[in-house]
Amino acid sequence: QVQLVESGGGLVQAGGSLRLSCAASGGTFSRYLMGWFRQGPGKEREFVTAISRSGGSTDTVDSVKGRFTISRDNAKNTVYLQMNSLKPEETAVYYCAARYRSSLVRDSHEYNSWGQGTQVTVSS
Repeated sequence: QVQLVESGGGLVQAGGSLRLSCAASGGTFSRYLMGWFRQGPGKEREFVTAISRSGGSTDTVDSVKGRFTISRDNAKNTVYLQMNSLKPEETAVYYCAARYRSSLVRDSHEYNSWGQGTQVTVSS
C-alpha cells in the first residue's frame, strides 16, 4: 500500500490561505484516486474533496466549493489542497487518503491508505 505524508498545515487568520501537500511513496501513485478529509474538535471525520487518478475529475463538498481546490502531480507523487478564504469553523486535522479504485467516493471506509494528518487552525 502507498504511504502518505501530509504537510503545510499551520495557523492562519480567518480569510487567509494555506496549501496542503500530501506526498506518496511505496506505490504507483497514478493508480490511486486521492482524497482529502478533515476532523474538527469533537467532530467526526468528514470528506472534503477527491481527485481522479488522472486529475481530470474532482468531487468537492458544497461548503468549500469555490474556495478549496484539489490538484495532483503524478510526476511528483503529490496531491495538493489549496484552501482560500478559510473560516474558523474549518479548524481541523486534515488527512489525505488513497483509494485503489477509480470511482470518486466520499465514504472514508472506501479509502485504503491514510496519512497521519496535518493541523490547520483558523483564528477569528
